Amino acid sequence: MMIHDAAICESKNIGKGTNIWAFAHVLPGAEVGEDCNICDHVFIENDVVVGNRVTIKSGVQLWNAIRVADDVFIGPNVSFANDKYVRSKQHLETHLRTNLEHGCSIGAGATILPGITIGRGAMVGAGAVVTHNVPPYAIVVGNPARISGYMGDNQQAEVVDRTSKALASPQVVAGKAVLQPLTQAVDMRGSLAAMEFASQCPFMPKRLFMVHGVPNKSVRGEHAHHECHQFLIAASGSVTVSVDDGKNRGSVVLSSPDRGLYIPPLTWGSQYQFSSDAVLLVLASHEYDDADYIRDYGKYLEVVSGSVR
Repeated sequence: MMIHDAAICESKNIGKGTNIWAFAHVLPGAEVGEDCNICDHVFIENDVVVGNRVTIKSGVQLWNAIRVADDVFIGPNVSFANDKYVRSKQHLETHLRTNLEHGCSIGAGATILPGITIGRGAMVGAGAVVTHNVPPYAIVVGNPARISGYMGDNQQAEVVDRTSKALASPQVVAGKAVLQPLTQAVDMRGSLAAMEFASQCPFMPKRLFMVHGVPNKSVRGEHAHHECHQFLIAASGSVTVSVDDGKNRGSVVLSSPDRGLYIPPLTWGSQYQFSSDAVLLVLASHEYDDADYIRDYGKYLEVVSGSVR
């Protein structure tokens, strides 16, 4: 552990291998893990917990009720808030907790509002203003921050968009999720897209629902199923779908009814960037059962690893 002579470190809870550089100030109640790098002019308040191997660049203040997991990167001059309606000389008894989950990164100059969770592996772009929770591995940019894509193996996952080309054969998007061509007939009277359940759908559907009228800024899905299979078709407009099997991630643009995306059980799925006219048709192998849903990504990883059912 190294504490620069020009730093003020009042906490006894500093892990081995951590460096605290000049003009940083760590209050007594703060906890900082091992092998962290706390750069110049960082302030860490009492009710703050920082994990291992965290980098906090210059000009960052971590206020009460911030929790930083292992392997997080916080860029220079990132701003955190912990009071939605702050007034001078008026102090909250408790603060909304902000969680930075494992391996996420926050770009320079971003602003994070109170009570936000930045999901594991997520990437917040420089200067973004984050007003809502960020899903695991999502890339968010802008003011207010919106999803622009998803991460895969520490790089932005390729978004597959082959709308202008005929899809001759099934193509893997990630894991066992497959982009499947459907029957298409086009003549002077218009176009027809059809599905033969026995040969083109990997399961016999028991339920159909349609997602429509979704604001472009909204994210749908963000869950997996224990047993239910799904098949997604953009009946109108376009939508981007991200799939994740716990190891591999990929994204595909659905914008033509002549193809659909098969999502098997135990695959995490999210839909975003809905066009204003998007109608997403979903075929499901099971009737609705809330117990079949896995809505927490951390639990999902435990399930796919075999440690939880």
